Amino acid sequence: MDLTQLSCEDFLSRLAGKDPAPGGGGAAALVGAAGVALGNMVGNLTAGKKKYAAVEEDILVLNARAEALRKRLEALVQADADAFTPLAAAYGLPRETPEQQARKAAVLAEALDGACAVPLDVMDACCEGIRLAADYTEKGSVLALSDAGCAALFCKAALQASALNVAINTKLMTDRAHAAALDEKAARMLAEYLPLADEVYQSVASRLRA
Repeated sequence: MDLTQLSCEDFLSRLAGKDPAPGGGGAAALVGAAGVALGNMVGNLTAGKKKYAAVEEDILVLNARAEALRKRLEALVQADADAFTPLAAAYGLPRETPEQQARKAAVLAEALDGACAVPLDVMDACCEGIRLAADYTEKGSVLALSDAGCAALFCKAALQASALNVAINTKLMTDRAHAAALDEKAARMLAEYLPLADEVYQSVASRLRA
């Protein structure tokens, strides 16, 4: 079943259930998609308004990027669930003989790598979402200023949540050098984009209270 085709109620019901997927990874992708969609809304409320004619072309470019990014994150909701299947299967492999142990270790290593790839992709997408939110905050309609701030915060939350989903898988890797490289990749994105999201929030909050 394609999780992205479920109603909000059905998705949340499945998320609350006993099945391990969808879980935090898919939820993070969905939150990121919601953040990007909010930014896109700001753009759509800005486009075509005489007051913002000077930034019309910029807004249209941002809108096109936002629409593509939202679809990318929507797809990652399902991709995260799909990545869990081989990981669960790997844990269930027998390990009674040396040959079985070697095969299980190899399959598990590949499955863990795949399980890291999706949240890293979500992180990358959320970084772009934060950049878009910053641009929408600067150029978008002031009537939707709070939505631009929410867009940044949603993407920030999804970014941090996805970093946790990377960490829980790298922790189990026997190839510690590879695990460290993946952890470092996640850490770099956090270090660069969490401050930007906070900057957007502070800018929006200050302008709303002015």
